[in-house]
Amino acid sequence: MPKLDLSTLTRRTGTIYPPPYDAEVAGRSSLRLGDAGGLTQFGVNLVFLEPGAKSSIRHWHRHEDEFVMVTQGTLILHDDAGETVMLPGDCAAFKAGVPDGHCLVNRSDATAAFLVVGTKAPRETATYSDIDLVVEMEEGKPRFTYKDGSAWTGVR
Repeated sequence: MPKLDLSTLTRRTGTIYPPPYDAEVAGRSSLRLGDAGGLTQFGVNLVFLEPGAKSSIRHWHRHEDEFVMVTQGTLILHDDAGETVMLPGDCAAFKAGVPDGHCLVNRSDATAAFLVVGTKAPRETATYSDIDLVVEMEEGKPRFTYKDGSAWTGVR
């Protein structure tokens, strides 16, 4: 596979999160590097966080491993253990099935970036640690529920 030309890729913005949680990731964008390289077994994204932005709502994955490496700027890893400063070259790994809710936050005044690599399970469940929300992904389509399994109808 030839070298990927990042300048030809379009930054993706937006989220699958339902309102009002979609607003929590304003200022996040990404380049889908794995897709650009034709990868199918795992995802690779370069994620950019503007000042004040979050990578996601704090979550953990039931079936997918996840690995992150900071490539630019300073980020705060927020997980169940608390908060940890992450600088370029710092890495974190999250094993599938371990309920350690995590996200990255940019509290600096400059854009920060990180590389994220994750398994592409045919079916995935992510649980959001701090809110009553679960997402099940199958064939790229999200289905949101509350933690009790009932269908999502909005914040309750």
